[in-house]
Amino acid sequence: FFFLFSFFSYSQVTSSIDSTSIQIGEEIKYSIEVEADTTALVVFPEGQTFLPLEVIESYKIDTTFEQAKYRLIKKYGLTQFDSGKYTIPRQRIIINNATFETDSVQVEVRDVAVDTLKQKMFDIKAAVDVEKPPFDYLKLLFWLVPILIIGVLVYFFLRRKKRKAEEQRELPPYEEAIVALKNLDNTPFLRENKSKEYYTQLTEIVKRYLDREVDDAVLESTSDELITRLQMHKDAGHFDFDSETITHLDQILKRADLVKFAKMSQQQGQAEADRATIEEIINETHEVIPEPSEEELLENEIYKETLRKKKERKKWILSISGVFVAFLLTAIVYGSIAGFSSLKDLVFGNNIRELAEGRWIKSEYGYPAVILETPEVLVRTEIENPETGNIIVQNKDIFTFGDLQNPFYINVSTTRFNEPQELELEAAMEEALTQLEKTGAENMLVKTESFQTDKGITGIKAYGEFNVRVSDKKVMNEPSSYELLLFVQQNGLQQVLIVFQNDGRFAEEIKERILNSVELEISEKQ
Repeated sequence: FFFLFSFFSYSQVTSSIDSTSIQIGEEIKYSIEVEADTTALVVFPEGQTFLPLEVIESYKIDTTFEQAKYRLIKKYGLTQFDSGKYTIPRQRIIINNATFETDSVQVEVRDVAVDTLKQKMFDIKAAVDVEKPPFDYLKLLFWLVPILIIGVLVYFFLRRKKRKAEEQRELPPYEEAIVALKNLDNTPFLRENKSKEYYTQLTEIVKRYLDREVDDAVLESTSDELITRLQMHKDAGHFDFDSETITHLDQILKRADLVKFAKMSQQQGQAEADRATIEEIINETHEVIPEPSEEELLENEIYKETLRKKKERKKWILSISGVFVAFLLTAIVYGSIAGFSSLKDLVFGNNIRELAEGRWIKSEYGYPAVILETPEVLVRTEIENPETGNIIVQNKDIFTFGDLQNPFYINVSTTRFNEPQELELEAAMEEALTQLEKTGAENMLVKTESFQTDKGITGIKAYGEFNVRVSDKKVMNEPSSYELLLFVQQNGLQQVLIVFQNDGRFAEEIKERILNSVELEISEKQ
């Protein structure tokens, strides 16, 4: 009894909630407060122990220090998405080896009150077209500039390295061999006891010299084959080699093979002596090589000129290839950012896109006037005033842009009669479609419906597709789309014709913009 009394005097657990009634989805703050010694180990509930309520957030423990004790406050965010009455179960808190339980709590979750008689219902809103954001050229530069800089640096680095190697190769054979021997003297191979590397370069120098000056098969020959070929040249009288020179070269090559492949150790000073012997062999060989004749010199000059032209062509090919690669990278980056269709329009051009993105003009055409917005100003077409039966036409104005064979064609015509006429829209539309067939429309598909401008003027619209007749024997394969508007007044007839080759992107946009801008001048109040 005294032990428990002593323990409870140092540990105390309480719980509370901020509300017992919430709406569906609202949050309840559930708090557990523990007062315990500073040395006590306190374990709070974790996981979904509050079912049927859900834990949506477990907050950090708030710790305060009071009179050698800790006050720990742990909060939980709880909620429920179904209405009803629920009980938050008891929660277990472990302090050292003792277990404490909180009281259970009842909460109510209420429905959201919705009065469908007073609450007005709305239809689902239609999708809204969003304009494409402008192209970010700065982002393109961030991609393009580093790629071009890296490409230029790599190109010049490789070119510089290649030029340096070519300059070394362009030295005459004898001078190249002497320079290589001096470079070998500056290496640390002998100081670091690297005989294999030393003899590898030494034999490479003399073999390369003999390959360029004596026999072009030396580099592909073994040591024995090399000595045999030199002896054959001597016996044939091609070169006046000294037998002792050939013998010394044979000894050095065999010694080098033993050092490289059998790891034979050399005596002190043997490598320096072999190096000096190699230089003597090169000098003696240089002396016995006959001077080139004029014909050989001429052939050598022609060969050098051929090499120069070859290098020049190669340089041009590399330059053109570099420019092509740069343009290709630019095109790939531009296409990945702006879209490859935009890249195609930029390279090959797109007349319809230029019309859509250009500056539009709003103007009046004819009398009674047709007011509309177009990508280009319509040009007046001169015609003679026609007569149809007993209907006398006072004047007829026609304004056009392009023709039926162009990607986009616009025709606006206004007709004014001397006296008011009672015309039916359907009959006038049939006559307009007949005239369109006479001007080059074949295989026409026609659909009709009523049309109304923004200001409430009603007309009729025909739309569909047809093939354009280019000549008496030729018709365009790709069909053209068309929209034909017709408005009849007591003393006037107004017509708007739009014919376009639908590219799937801009033509439809241009057509809709023109149709939405159509306004009419009323000749008389009706």
